[in-house]
Amino acid sequence: MAEQGIEALLVTHLPDVRWLCGFTGSNAALAVTASRAVLFTDGRYTTQAREETHGARVMIAKKSALRECCALLGESAKRAWFDPQQTSVADLGLMRSGLSAKQRRGFFVALERPLVSTLRMVKDEDELSLMGEAAVLGCDLFEAMLPRIESGMTEGSLAAELEYEARRRGAEGMSFETIVASAARSALPHGRSTQAKLPRNGFVTLDFGVILNGYCSDMTRTVHMGRASQEERAAYEAVLEAQEAAVSAVKPGATCGEVDKAARDVLEKARLGKYFTHSTGHGVGLEIHEQPRVAAGQEMRLEAGMVITIEPGVYLPGKFGIRIEDMVAVIQDGNRILTPVTKGWIEL
Repeated sequence: MAEQGIEALLVTHLPDVRWLCGFTGSNAALAVTASRAVLFTDGRYTTQAREETHGARVMIAKKSALRECCALLGESAKRAWFDPQQTSVADLGLMRSGLSAKQRRGFFVALERPLVSTLRMVKDEDELSLMGEAAVLGCDLFEAMLPRIESGMTEGSLAAELEYEARRRGAEGMSFETIVASAARSALPHGRSTQAKLPRNGFVTLDFGVILNGYCSDMTRTVHMGRASQEERAAYEAVLEAQEAAVSAVKPGATCGEVDKAARDVLEKARLGKYFTHSTGHGVGLEIHEQPRVAAGQEMRLEAGMVITIEPGVYLPGKFGIRIEDMVAVIQDGNRILTPVTKGWIEL
């Protein structure tokens, strides 16, 4: 804040609040100045806030936590900055209502670049350890599911078994809605699990993640039911080669665009480039989608401590789709895969 000339900061995005002071409730506003930090929440969290919060004074709002937090800022600062990417028009109106009429114009200043989420991109050793635990749980779940995948069961029932097993093994929840997409539906990059039955012959894509100690995991594996055609096998090998090429490109100083290009070049060579219809990856942490974005033309350079996904895929409409995804930590001398479970050819 001092480096950027920020006198006071209003933090309302809940993952940012948690990262800064530890509070995990669903209603919070955090005021940060050079001399103090004050967390406002409501009466539901009186005990929880005092148990979880570190480095900030806890205040229980009588009415609106956000409004009362802004009133405090109005008493202690001339201007306060906020993250416009996390602030609705309605919230901005409520923020201003906590100020005197004289203060309202020009008091709140939109950050040019998110401050807290930018800091969150680089994980410390404790965070990397927690993320590693979440990723390993995901790997264990995949291995547990393999013997249960049978032709004729529905995508929804497989997703339900996976999610139940995740909870049984200690997950706090799923990072996102579990994707099980089979046969022609595997050509939908984000096809939701349905009551469609798994085929006797065809691909099944499983894309899922768990939340453990607040941190998300994310991985995708694609398996094949029955004997595969030469086209299916060749496409899988191309996606695997592309994924491994992109992983190899992950290192401090590499741009996100360079990592994306490493995957895309392999698929272009295999004449499958036009079927790769999304970016190569994204950051992961307290949220399932964080910065940086690993996509074409992205100039952000990777730093040690970042955790990103590498997930190229090809999707042939009406036929099949394949995606392979790992979580990858950027380390000083290159990278470390956090989801090391097999991604070689699996035929069930």
